[in-house]
Amino acid sequence: MFEQFKSLLVDKLKVSPELITPEATREDIELDSLAVVELSLMIESEFQASVSDDELLETQTVGEMVALMESRGAKI
Repeated sequence: MFEQFKSLLVDKLKVSPELITPEATREDIELDSLAVVELSLMIESEFQASVSDDELLETQTVGEMVALMESRGAKI
């Protein structure tokens, strides 16, 4: 799931792939609150998982975002 999420960040939000690790924070990958809103919508359409932008903002790392998606039944 991490690799698919990384591809989404790179392809849709233009995040540099070398910045994306499970330990990276939102600040590390330069995701502002507007990008997080976009990301929550993309997660729903790409992975059929409902994750709100507020929930994403509560996570500390990319790994936690992936874990949240998985807990919501995200589909690859």
